[in-house]
Amino acid sequence: MDPVRQWWVDERAQKVVEKLETHDFKAIYVKNKEEAVEEILKHVNSTQKVGVGGSMTIRELGILEKLEGQGNLLYNHWKPGLSKEEVLAIRKAQMTCDLFLSSVNALTLNGELVNIDGIGNRVNASVFGPGKVIVVAGYNKIVDDVPEAIKRIKNVSAPLNAKRLNIDVPCAKVGRCVDCHSPNRICRAVVVHERRPSLTDILVIVVGEELGY
Repeated sequence: MDPVRQWWVDERAQKVVEKLETHDFKAIYVKNKEEAVEEILKHVNSTQKVGVGGSMTIRELGILEKLEGQGNLLYNHWKPGLSKEEVLAIRKAQMTCDLFLSSVNALTLNGELVNIDGIGNRVNASVFGPGKVIVVAGYNKIVDDVPEAIKRIKNVSAPLNAKRLNIDVPCAKVGRCVDCHSPNRICRAVVVHERRPSLTDILVIVVGEELGY
């Protein structure tokens, strides 16, 4: 990344971290995904049960392989070959795991976390249940405010994820939200963390690289 763009990324990320801290979150800015992995590993030991949200960001880090290698039990509902019943059981287990790893659909410059889910296990686990939650977000997730966050999610994150998962919804065909009434709609539950939920330990790692959708 050229120095001017790096300056811009650093400034935005640092502002988000400062705002998150004023909103009672723990937050840190790291330059790249390797540093993000190092930070995550500081907060996990081999005996912990680790839940993983439906996140491209987390999987792009390569952290899951490291956790499996050190013996952690992973609640990963994206694991190939699972039955519908097994996937549902894993989603429920994520809500009471020792550590929950996820990304966020958008981060605002005012220090808010914004997510939209179709099922709800990811947003549920980010609010209450796990012993600790670690959220990892690339700088591409940073937006000005909550309306811009929702606009980004519905017109960027949702169409891309629907396309990736081959879900039959309009946004996967036209590349933008049409506020559909499809039975396959993936935008169903909107959760905005204005402040850290009082009984949930949340660390937000902002990364100076583009990660996820």
